[in-house]
Amino acid sequence: MSAPVFVCAEAADATAGSVLTLAGAEARHAITVQRRRVGEAVDLVDGAGTRASAHIVSVHDGHLEAVVERISHDADPQITLVQALAKGGRDEQAVEGATELGVTEVIPWAAERSIVQWRGPKVDKALAQWRALVLAAAKQSRRAFVPHVNPLVTSADLARSIGEATAAGVCVLVLHESATTPLTTAVTDGATGPVWLIVGPEGGITDGEVAAFTAAGALSVRLGPHVLRASSAGPAAIAALAAVRGTWATA
Repeated sequence: MSAPVFVCAEAADATAGSVLTLAGAEARHAITVQRRRVGEAVDLVDGAGTRASAHIVSVHDGHLEAVVERISHDADPQITLVQALAKGGRDEQAVEGATELGVTEVIPWAAERSIVQWRGPKVDKALAQWRALVLAAAKQSRRAFVPHVNPLVTSADLARSIGEATAAGVCVLVLHESATTPLTTAVTDGATGPVWLIVGPEGGITDGEVAAFTAAGALSVRLGPHVLRASSAGPAAIAALAAVRGTWATA
């Protein structure tokens, strides 16, 4: 069984033999909730891909110390999920599933047909909730990389960002039920370049939004024969992408 993961910024500069101290909320979770004890294995990660595999040597009130046995680095392909705000917590379900499946960045999107709206103080509160969700999902799935959650964007903001991203060589894919190009043919086997996946709300992406995004350089693609919910489209696309590109293959 893999070791539990805790976020420790000092893991970024650790080497074999280093003693790392886990404190704060992460330490409380390890000691009080999970009841970790001396001798147990833990992975301390910096959230940017570095993993310090260690074993606990001391446990105190509020902190624990662990000796690093080895350092490794996760090489997650760059995948950005642009997730439209959706009702019923389906947007959060999508973000959680995408994190477990390997997404590296999340962009919350206030689409034209989004019923849920973030306004005023709700914006900061909702962003904090998504970031906490991403952190928990990354730790639960034993990742060393914690995806970055960007500020909320409008459709106009997103179109401009797509233009900048595609100009830099990013493959931007808009998941749309009326598209004729399959997602599985939009990327090539073995390709590891950055990809954006754009998922609309319950009512779908408007024709105007699709036109603006494709004009900015995005490609409209079809995920499969069925129409998926806002909660499942992103994770399904990430899984399909991983299968096509071979990023889940093991030696």
